[in-house]
Amino acid sequence: MKIAIAQLNPTIGDLSGNAQQILDAANRAVQQGAHLLLTPELSLCGYPPRDLLLRPGFVALMQQTVERLAQDLPAGLSALVGIAAENPQAQQIGQKPIFNSMALLQKGKIKALFYKRLLPTYDVFDDDRYFESGQEPNHFVLQADGQSLHIGVTICEDLWNDEGFWGQRAYPDNPTADLVKVGVELIVNLSGSPYSVGKQQLREQMIRHAVQQHGCPIVYVNQVGGNDDLIFDGSSVSVSRQGKVTSRAAAFASDLQIVEYDPAQQDLQPGPVVPPINGSDAEIWSALVLGVRDYARKCGFSKAVIGLSGGIDSALVSAIAAAALGPENVLGVLMPSPHSSEHSIQDAEQLANNLGFTTETLSIGKLMAGYDETFSTLFAETEAGVTEENLQSRIRGNLLMAISNKFGHLLLSTGNKSEMSVGYCTLYGDMNGGLAVIADVSKTRVYAICRWLNRQAKAGDCRYLAQLTQFSQPNPQAEIIPENILIKPPSAELKPGQVDQDSLPSYDVLDDILERLTQSQQSAAEIVAAGHDRQIVERVIQLLTRAEFKRRQAPPVLKVTDRAFGTGWRMPIASHWALMTELQSQKPRKSLSS
Repeated sequence: MKIAIAQLNPTIGDLSGNAQQILDAANRAVQQGAHLLLTPELSLCGYPPRDLLLRPGFVALMQQTVERLAQDLPAGLSALVGIAAENPQAQQIGQKPIFNSMALLQKGKIKALFYKRLLPTYDVFDDDRYFESGQEPNHFVLQADGQSLHIGVTICEDLWNDEGFWGQRAYPDNPTADLVKVGVELIVNLSGSPYSVGKQQLREQMIRHAVQQHGCPIVYVNQVGGNDDLIFDGSSVSVSRQGKVTSRAAAFASDLQIVEYDPAQQDLQPGPVVPPINGSDAEIWSALVLGVRDYARKCGFSKAVIGLSGGIDSALVSAIAAAALGPENVLGVLMPSPHSSEHSIQDAEQLANNLGFTTETLSIGKLMAGYDETFSTLFAETEAGVTEENLQSRIRGNLLMAISNKFGHLLLSTGNKSEMSVGYCTLYGDMNGGLAVIADVSKTRVYAICRWLNRQAKAGDCRYLAQLTQFSQPNPQAEIIPENILIKPPSAELKPGQVDQDSLPSYDVLDDILERLTQSQQSAAEIVAAGHDRQIVERVIQLLTRAEFKRRQAPPVLKVTDRAFGTGWRMPIASHWALMTELQSQKPRKSLSS
């Protein structure tokens, strides 16, 4: 019995367009002999639809669309399609009005509805805000070609509650174990699981554990594509009873795969296995390229504009934009001031030449002088300092926004996570933009990705540089990021001789402290105990706390780690709690696992 995995890239709210994607996949699946089509969580409306779910017309139109889709499916094919379905008991007993559901489409009708049972509320997830949880195990019998297959249906989080794997349960129920009790022969999991670095390895370990514990093969189907700040990597996978991966779909690309279940062996048969992406740098690069491409496409942009400083951050964002949109659709803007070094201008021009996009130069010296004259009376009795430095950034931000407005380009902001963490960025200046491309990428990781990128260019690795055709052949002399950008000390160049380390700890120290604070949730006392200087830890905590109001006003941040400054980061701005008080009040914990 053949089952098709449709790894789809939906656009939030595009019900007709998403339905057409599903129908196209169904027609291709039938041509390959499939009996059942699997689609991701909420595949008809796209995940996550957020407060669109509060619009009654949205849910009603989804119902009409799925009914038409059922009628349009090719004969002989069943399909599981993700929808938000009305809860008929909501008014009578005060339940939430909708379920996160999978609709089983057969013979032109909605044959059954299966409801998601576990509703996550951590990190970026907010399912309990909208949905009522299902109470019963979801399963059905698929009949095809004189054979039958008892299939259990789980939706995303339903698979993530095995105490044997995690050490504890987050919810009272374990839907996987419940399905095994009712005697299913195959479990399918239909997911909208966002990407974070290393997550696919974790998923496959978890699925293999569940298979080996319960003795039941599992097919996992994931959404792909960028939706606002979230990136979905796809990487759908099937695992046999022996815990072996029998198929794996492409990462960061739409895909359709056929997996076969053999009733005689009661197991999945070997199928196409796409190799996983090798290494964190390659993963993050692939995720960010997809995130930029989809954000631009789904928001109606075809071109991007970037402020080029000659530094490492704008260099990486430029490379990502060129790979995502094509170099011909990227405009780099140089905005030198009297403090800009000659090498920064040369480095920015060399970068643009390497990538093949055009540049414009808008000098800001006269604009700076105009501001100085305007403020000459008001600022007469003060010393020049950060205020004047920030004016340079805000002048540049205004110029970039004007270009964006005039030509309809998407302005990509170039700040990294280290800077965003400690507020080493200027509101209404370098923080201007429609998308914060690398604001979840630490400074040390930015350097690592840029060095990796140059290695790919030298090797002519087309897997990652498809849009950058000039690097499609091996060339030991090739470089994307100019070497001088990689070796010079990072600097905002807002005053003569300035470097970042005038104001910040070295980035290797800073990034380790920040990762411990934001990712591992370590206390200040634990970070000091790990060997960091107490005064530096206190200073970083102060900067992290004070910069919260800036982060709240930042563009959407593409999420690539478990703890990004986006929808999953919910820290207060006005707060009297200071993490540094933990230096006095909390001893190091024995375990940091969670």
